Amino acid sequence: MITGHYDLTEEQKKYYAENGHILLRGIVSAEEISFYRNAIKDALREYFDERKLLQKTGKVDDYNSYFTQVTNLWLKNDIVKEFIFTEKFAEIASRLMQVNSVRLYHDQGLFKEPGGRPTPWHQDQYYWPLSSEKTITMWMPLVDADTNMGTMKFASGSNKFIHFNDKPISDETDLYYQDLIAEHNFPIVTDSLKAGDATFHSGWTIHSASGNNSNVTREVMTIIYYEDGIIISEPDNKHRQVDMEVFFPGLKPGDFAASPLNPLLYGS
Repeated sequence: MITGHYDLTEEQKKYYAENGHILLRGIVSAEEISFYRNAIKDALREYFDERKLLQKTGKVDDYNSYFTQVTNLWLKNDIVKEFIFTEKFAEIASRLMQVNSVRLYHDQGLFKEPGGRPTPWHQDQYYWPLSSEKTITMWMPLVDADTNMGTMKFASGSNKFIHFNDKPISDETDLYYQDLIAEHNFPIVTDSLKAGDATFHSGWTIHSASGNNSNVTREVMTIIYYEDGIIISEPDNKHRQVDMEVFFPGLKPGDFAASPLNPLLYGS
């Protein structure tokens, strides 16, 4: 079990508020991340086999060519659940967003195999039917990941502009956001990370990742959190409709965003 407290400075909290993202070093030790990595890979194994079959038959679509993505791994393995429910992570998310408590939206295993294509520029919150901008994603590599493997790239300060586009992630929207980044002169920030480091970014921060030009799979777990007490908004695109049905089963617009799939992970 991962325990302890991560000492965030006032400068780090200010940096996140201003830029919409931050890199935090050494949240988890090498020994801890190695233990959980094995459980996460076990939980993903059936999906790797399915992906190999799709690749052989030529049925991998554009979205799935960016990476292997599987959500809610915490439901599949108790050790993975222990990792996703780590209070240390949720406390960091809460303090960066400057809220008292946070709930789980969902987790994602994001594995980009060697040769995996670049992830287009996009904004996550386009997909989320939530009434608040207080959302955040932790992106933690399970192996050392340099920029050649496809670490995160952030358009600093783009979180303040909230909502630019009404289209899902694609090569077309990648070009749209490239032009927008140039127009607003957003600085681009990317870093190499050690296993157990993590980036955190806001739901409206424009971000992407390069292709994996190494011979090693980029293994990453992400956890998405949101402020406790917010409500489900009326879905205004088909993707938000799907997210509402999948991640808030049985709930509808106007309900508190708190289904059994969204436990409180920090606060009360």
